[in-house]
Amino acid sequence: MLKSIAERIKANVGKVIVGKEEAVELALVAILCEGHVLIEDVPGIGKTTLAKALARSLNLSFKRIQFTPDLLPSDVTGLYFFNQKTEDFEFRPGPIMANIVLADEINRATPRTQSALLEAMQERQVTVDGDTFPLPRPFTVLATQNPIELEGTFPLPEAQLDRFLLRLRLGYPNEEEENEILLRHRWNDPLSELEPVVEVEELLAMQEEVQKVYVEESVRHYIVKIARATRKHRTLSLGVSPRGTLFLYKTSQALAALRGRNYVIPDDVKYLVPAVLAHRLIINPQAQLRGRTTEQILEEIVSSIEVPVER
Repeated sequence: MLKSIAERIKANVGKVIVGKEEAVELALVAILCEGHVLIEDVPGIGKTTLAKALARSLNLSFKRIQFTPDLLPSDVTGLYFFNQKTEDFEFRPGPIMANIVLADEINRATPRTQSALLEAMQERQVTVDGDTFPLPRPFTVLATQNPIELEGTFPLPEAQLDRFLLRLRLGYPNEEEENEILLRHRWNDPLSELEPVVEVEELLAMQEEVQKVYVEESVRHYIVKIARATRKHRTLSLGVSPRGTLFLYKTSQALAALRGRNYVIPDDVKYLVPAVLAHRLIINPQAQLRGRTTEQILEEIVSSIEVPVER
């Protein structure tokens, strides 16, 4: 059942996003785990379009926050203002109060404003002037950052990077896909005609179903071994945190469900390792000088660990 619903969602998003099936699937994994996604890519690739297409397909509320150096925490969370009609202070919710929030160019905001997202991403609530407000469920932050243009940016701290369930890149379309994009946009924007294919109640039921996906003991140990190996690797100054281990476990359950299984296999884990773990690692200076990347190191680690087999 979950697989058929997921296929409907992917087909609907595919009316707007040409190709990029892997990125759409990973974004769906994040939403099913109610996690957050960091999208790193150059401008014009379709990051905002992907976020809007997912929100419309799932019939979820959507807000976009353009992060700039002068953005204040209250511009994200909301604030109290004095209403002259009622002669009392009232809370005006910020754009964070939505099911899917696009934090565009998140690394352009100051660390103080970036930290306003930490509570929302972890506890799914915001605190303003001592009052706590729960965020709507489901809740997912899709944050974008441009890896090329670094002037006037503030790199995300490790504490915030670790809160992103996964990191993905869309990449440039191939020649056929780019030609298809031109054909689809000849007369109008296909995003404007996109209709929902899933209701919120169905999505919440899917999230509950994902949690019931079976993870055999040997596969669970396989996940733990991969995470622990990152903490001992000679080229890494910082390995994967227990949060990263838990995220790899949960995303493996979601991916298995999307692919029509009620159990996780080692291939699910291996497929997700780069997206879930790469942004949590810090390479030591010597390895950086040699041009090593976190993806290469993770590939080396995964290949060195024995894969559990069915007995």
